[in-house]
Amino acid sequence: MDPSHRESAQLCSGSSYGRPSSMCQCPGLSAKKRCCEGLKIFLAAMCFVYFAKALSGSYLKSTITQIEKRFEIPSSLVGIIDGSFEIGNLLVILLVSYFGAKLHRPKLIGSGCLLMSLGTFLIAVPHFIMGRYTYEGTPFHPFNSTIAVPPCLRDSKDQKLYSEIEKSRMNTDHGCDGDLASTMWLCVLLGNLLRGVGEAPIQPLGISYIDDYAREDNTAFYIGCIQTAAVIGPIFGFLLGSFCASLFVDVGFVDLNQVPITPQDSRWVGAWWLGYLVAGAISLFATIPFWFLPKEQPRPDLRKNSSTPSEQSKFILEDLKDPKIEGQLLRMSKDFLPSLKDLLGNPVFFLYLCGSVFQFNSLVGMVTYKPKYIEQQYGQTSTQTNLIIGLINIPAVALGIFSGGLIMKKFRINILGAAKLLLISAVIGYLMLMTLFVLGCERSTVAGLTFSYEGSAQISSQESPNSQCNLQCLCPKDHWDPVCGDNGVTYYSACYAGCRMSNRTGNTAVYYNCSCVMQPLLGLSGGSATAGPCSKGRHCSRMFLYFMAISVVTSFTLSLGGTPGYILLLRCIKPELKSLALGIYTMAIRVLGKNKLDTVIV
Repeated sequence: MDPSHRESAQLCSGSSYGRPSSMCQCPGLSAKKRCCEGLKIFLAAMCFVYFAKALSGSYLKSTITQIEKRFEIPSSLVGIIDGSFEIGNLLVILLVSYFGAKLHRPKLIGSGCLLMSLGTFLIAVPHFIMGRYTYEGTPFHPFNSTIAVPPCLRDSKDQKLYSEIEKSRMNTDHGCDGDLASTMWLCVLLGNLLRGVGEAPIQPLGISYIDDYAREDNTAFYIGCIQTAAVIGPIFGFLLGSFCASLFVDVGFVDLNQVPITPQDSRWVGAWWLGYLVAGAISLFATIPFWFLPKEQPRPDLRKNSSTPSEQSKFILEDLKDPKIEGQLLRMSKDFLPSLKDLLGNPVFFLYLCGSVFQFNSLVGMVTYKPKYIEQQYGQTSTQTNLIIGLINIPAVALGIFSGGLIMKKFRINILGAAKLLLISAVIGYLMLMTLFVLGCERSTVAGLTFSYEGSAQISSQESPNSQCNLQCLCPKDHWDPVCGDNGVTYYSACYAGCRMSNRTGNTAVYYNCSCVMQPLLGLSGGSATAGPCSKGRHCSRMFLYFMAISVVTSFTLSLGGTPGYILLLRCIKPELKSLALGIYTMAIRVLGKNKLDTVIV
C-alpha cells in the first residue's frame, strides 16, 4: 500500500495520531462506505445488547416465584438473589466508568456481554445437577398416579396406606438430593452477580460513545432508540417467562402424563431454567459486533470545532504495551478524585441524582413484585400474569420512551425544555399512580383464616385451620395446598376440607365427601372440592381491568420523561466526564434506589 492510501486508511478507521477524523468519505478506497455508518452499526449493536440484557433481567423477575418453590427458600432469600445483580455491578461500576472511557470502549462492552452470557448460563446449571422435582401433597403419588390416597386419614388402614406410599417415594429419592438442593441456590446467586459485573460497562460507555460521535440534534433520538430496545426486551422476557411457566420443570426428563398437577396448582413449578439458556445464547450473540468496531468514530462536521470534545481527548491510550502507559494510568488515577468532586459539586447533576433516587425508590415495589401482586390480589396465574405484562404494560413503556426521544428531536428541545418535560411527566404519572391504591379486591374467603367453618364472615382471632369437621384428619400444619369447595370457600388443603375421596381426570384433581364443605342446595356437609383457590368473582375481574388500564397510561406518562432525563444528565456536566457521571448515576440508583436498571418500569 502506497503512503497516500495508507493515510486514507487511517482517516477512514476514525483515528489519525490519536484524534478522530473529520472526513466522511475515504479517498482512494472506493470499496469503503461512508465513515458515519460505523456509528449506526454501533447504535444497532447497542440496541441489541440492551434488548438482550433487559430480556434476561425481566425473565429473572418472572421466575422469582418459580425459584422460590424449586429451591424451597423464603422470599427474603429470593430478594438477596435478586439483589446480587446490583452487588456485582457496584463492585466495578466506578472503575469501569472512569478508566473504561479512556480505553477501547466497544471491546469493553463486548467483554461485559460475554460475562453476562456466562452468568446467565450459570443460573440454569442447578437444574442439571439437582434431582427431579418432588412436591408435598397426598392426593396422588407423584410417580404412580394409579394409587389414590385419601386426603383425610381417619383410620389406621388409610394411615398405613399413606405410610407405605411415602416410604416408597422416599426410597426412590437420592439421599443427598435434599442437602444438594439446599445449597444450589448459591449457584443462582453467583450467576446473577456475574451478570451484574458484565452489565457494568454497557450503559456508561455505550451512551457516552454515542454522545461523543453523534450530531447533537440526533443524540436524544439515538438514546430513545436504545431505551426503546431496552423496553422491547422485557416484552419477550415476560412472554418467555409465561411460556416456560406453562411447562413442567422436568419437561424432557419425565413423562408429563404422570404429573398429576397443573399450573393452577400451588405446587406447580415451571421450566424456569429453560429461559436462562435462551437468554444466555442471545447475550452471547450480542457480543460479536463489538469486537469489530473501532475505538473511535469520525465526528460530524457540526461538532468538529465545537467545545464538546471526546471523552478520550484528555487521555489517549493508543498502545497498552507503551512503556509510558504506567505513567498515564497514574495520572488518570490522580485525576479521579478531582473529577468526582467536580461532578458532585455540580448543582444540576446533584439535584437530578437525588430526584432519580427518590423516583426509583418509590417504584421499586412496582417493578419487582408487580407480577406477584397481580397473582395474589387478582387471582391470576404466573402464566397469565407474565403474558399480560409482556403484551400490554411494557409496550406502553416502549412507546413512551421512543416518543420522548422523538419529541426532543422534532421540536429541538434544549436542556431547559428537557427538564420541564421530565418534571411534567413525573408529576402527572405519580398522580395517576396514586389511584391504583383504591383498585383492590375483597379479601379471599379462606376457611379458618378469613372465614369461619360455620359459614360466618365474623372470625375470631383464635381461629385456626382446624375445626370439628377435620380434627381426625391428621393434616400437616405447614402445608398450603388450597382447594375450592362447592360453597365458594377456599380451604388450606383437601385434608383440612375433610375430603375422604379423590379422583383425577387428566391433570385435574377432584375431591369428594368433604366433611367441611357444605353442599350449596342441600345445606349438608359432604360436598366436593377442586384443586386451586376459588375465583375472586366478577367484581375482582372488573377491578383488574381498571388496574391494568391505569397502569398502562401511568407507565407511558412516566417513561415519556426518560430520554429528556438522559439528555439533561449529559448536557449539565463536562463532556469528558460523561462516562463517570453515568457510572455514578447507576451506582446511586443501585445503592440508594434499590432498583434494577436492566428492567423497565412496569
